[in-house]
Amino acid sequence: MDAATHERITQFENMATADPNNDMAHFSLGSAYLQAGRATDAAASLERCITLNPEMSKAYERCAQAMISSGWEDRAADVLRRGYTIAASRGDRMPMEAMGGMLDDLGLPRPNVSTEGSVSASGESTMLEAPPFKGPVGEWIAANIAAARWDAWIHQGTKVINELRLDLSRPEDSAMYDQHMREYLDIPEDIQDA
Repeated sequence: MDAATHERITQFENMATADPNNDMAHFSLGSAYLQAGRATDAAASLERCITLNPEMSKAYERCAQAMISSGWEDRAADVLRRGYTIAASRGDRMPMEAMGGMLDDLGLPRPNVSTEGSVSASGESTMLEAPPFKGPVGEWIAANIAAARWDAWIHQGTKVINELRLDLSRPEDSAMYDQHMREYLDIPEDIQDA
């Protein structure tokens, strides 16, 4: 494990211990554990995140990934089914497709859900009307992220700023915020602003 990953794990362990009801801390800790190859620890943190925030479709995806890596396919199947349904209802296409792929790999059927997640009950589009900021990353977000998921990130991003005491005028703090956003929204590494 590299020093940066170890530092992130320590930071998020401290956050989760200080506030056991902080869903963002458990999501970030689980993601860091997963990156470090600690699948069992990742699954536990991400299950806690789901308990605290049952609408966070990305947490279901990562939790199932950690459970599969731990050899817990039966538990992962339950998480995938619930997460797939949540993602479909929120219009979170990317986590939904990722979880659908994991269900396919396990030889399990995808839940029968409405795929009209891109349209709200009032008939309005749930995709962002415009990029949230300029550049390739903003354009990618507008094309791939539902408005509800973007709003969820704004809420999570506020927690990231407050919990980590980030000063976005500092390049290193801004980079940390961007890293959290990329992880939360699954922004591909090859999509970069100049």
